[in-house]
Amino acid sequence: MSTIHLHLKIWRQQGPDSHGKLVDYESGPVSSHMSFLEMIDVLNERLTLGGHEPVAFDHDCREGICGMCGAVVNGHAHGFEKETTLCQLHMRHFNDGDTIVIEPFRARAFKLVKDLIVDRSTFDTLIASGGYVSVNTGGAPDGNAFPISQQTADQALDASACIGCGACVASCPNASAMLFVSAKVSQLALLPQGQPERAQRALSMLTTMDLLGFGNCSNERECEATCPKNISIRHIARLNREYIKAAFLNDEP
Repeated sequence: MSTIHLHLKIWRQQGPDSHGKLVDYESGPVSSHMSFLEMIDVLNERLTLGGHEPVAFDHDCREGICGMCGAVVNGHAHGFEKETTLCQLHMRHFNDGDTIVIEPFRARAFKLVKDLIVDRSTFDTLIASGGYVSVNTGGAPDGNAFPISQQTADQALDASACIGCGACVASCPNASAMLFVSAKVSQLALLPQGQPERAQRALSMLTTMDLLGFGNCSNERECEATCPKNISIRHIARLNREYIKAAFLNDEP
């Protein structure tokens, strides 16, 4: 088992109204088998034992499922490894003596809470504005009750893989949530269960996105490149079509 030593520059900020800055730390000996979050755990243990305040950061499942661990590492949301959340990034991808800059997600719609923690509840607001279906529940329906093609099922499954981590917003020059919104709209637009509210969903979610302070898509494709679940920007194209059709329907007398 090899160990490495790293120079860390970590954003420290006590709260949303405080001034923040990058603070230098030495990682000490770190196993190359550790995950990135375990490396921060080791640093925090050293800081706590030394009487200093540990670095605040979000995490939960540590299995690449929840997306809470999002932070910007050397300018890349979740780090530079493709299709990888920060908790899945391992220290073997770094070299001894490397300097690592760790910052929170930067977006007007994501208010900073403390250090590396940002408030991503605006995504919950977006979902509440239309990212759901209103159906009567009961017994489990028959699996063949609503037959759809394999291609459609695969596209819907691709969209449903979104974990709402916010990396797309943090990577976009406009801090746009179009990839996130398009994944939710696209998934439901492709499935029979999503048809009754299809038009209203597209209109409501895009309107809410603008009101929350997210920017618009300018086709930079940074969102697709950094998405840990490899969500395609083809879903943004579908969202645009859904919105245009819904706008025409809404104008009908």
